[in-house]
Amino acid sequence: MWRDTPAGAVRIPASREREPTMMSSPRAAKPSSSLHDALLFAAGAAVSTVLLLTLANPFAPSLPADTYHEGADHTALHGAGSPASGRGGRTFYDDPALSYTVDRPITGWDAKRAGWARAHPELSAAGGGVERVLMVSGSQPGPCGSPGGDHTLLRLLKNKADYCRLHGVQLLYNTALLRASMDRYWAKIPAIRAAMVAHPEAEWVWWVDSDAVLTDMDFRLPLRRYRGHNLVVHGWPSLVYGARSWTSLNAGVFLIRNCQWSLDFMDAWAAMGPDSPEYQRWGAVLKSAFQDKVFDESDDQSALVYMLLQSGSPWRDKVFLESGYYFEGYWMEIVGRLGNITERYEAMERRPGSAALRRRHAEAEHVAHAAARNAALAGAGLAESGVNGWRRPFVTHFTGCQPCSGQRNKHYTGASCDEGMRRALNFADDQVLRAYGFRHADSLSDDVQPLPFDYPAAADSQ
Repeated sequence: MWRDTPAGAVRIPASREREPTMMSSPRAAKPSSSLHDALLFAAGAAVSTVLLLTLANPFAPSLPADTYHEGADHTALHGAGSPASGRGGRTFYDDPALSYTVDRPITGWDAKRAGWARAHPELSAAGGGVERVLMVSGSQPGPCGSPGGDHTLLRLLKNKADYCRLHGVQLLYNTALLRASMDRYWAKIPAIRAAMVAHPEAEWVWWVDSDAVLTDMDFRLPLRRYRGHNLVVHGWPSLVYGARSWTSLNAGVFLIRNCQWSLDFMDAWAAMGPDSPEYQRWGAVLKSAFQDKVFDESDDQSALVYMLLQSGSPWRDKVFLESGYYFEGYWMEIVGRLGNITERYEAMERRPGSAALRRRHAEAEHVAHAAARNAALAGAGLAESGVNGWRRPFVTHFTGCQPCSGQRNKHYTGASCDEGMRRALNFADDQVLRAYGFRHADSLSDDVQPLPFDYPAAADSQ
């Protein structure tokens, strides 16, 4: 989402994907230091207003019964069937005290979700043991101030809708500011809170900034990797706990489990935001806590890092700092490599014995064919992610470009941001269009052309 922040005052280095070396002093960092990697996030604490529209399809499945416990004070809500629904029992939705707003805490949420699942097994149950995921994104309620900004947001929304359709992820795109006082980068918290209540069937809520592009339509979230965690963000422990940088993680893309822990966490997170009577003091506290923070406003990203740094933090053990792949990647280190990545993937499909990878198929078969392509990556030398690898980046995040407001980071030109987004969007769109027999004429073209049979092998003969 768009984000008005003084972060534009911070210069962005060239690379950040590799695990950095911890430095004792962030200001002493050189290009190979952990601060060098950390500053790459500086333009990318991107988040702003939020919106509500819906595109659907379940990711897959279920609410594991062993993650719930029933509270005695909620049993009355799970009694006789509701006349209004005509099926199942009463659930937490029948409780007049339940609130969707962030100013009224929810308690016993795990038990409430479990009761809802029992009352609606046809909605909560799914096969395969894969947990349901709800993607939430959004943008400002009004028109964009930048020429072409609304069209860019439309393409960014299409990109998310494409990925969700291919992988059975539910998509909630919100254009309503659900709490007027919590705008800009704080606006996502009220939206995520409301989404959790409205979607008890979802085990995970996946927040994705509007300016982030899903650039690998084959990749699926490795949810088993996060079994013991409730919050997943892109970042590095050495930067969070060593260099103590406010850019040591990125709050623009994250996974948060739909559970009581997460509701409590968001309450504590929001307490450092504009609803707090101590909002101004928190700005000063955060600026003094991070040597590389140049503005004294309390923002969501600095607040998150600060929460993890506190001695005896009740949150740290349940937070997974993901740096093993491009959970969200800095666009300036990615867009210039997309053409070479495409060439390498096409070469993989032309290898002897790879005819099955080229075989045409219905879009509904995407997941199976994506799995086959992913399995072939290692043999083609494409398994490694990051700046030294050639695997498609999962998410390319255009932090600092501000496509809607046009108030981009001063170190970026309009051409670099606009061209970069077009390249990334066309790169992703070509993966979608292939199931329909087309691709873009080139990486910056809006025109498309039909693909020959047995593409890409047949492309060599034309």
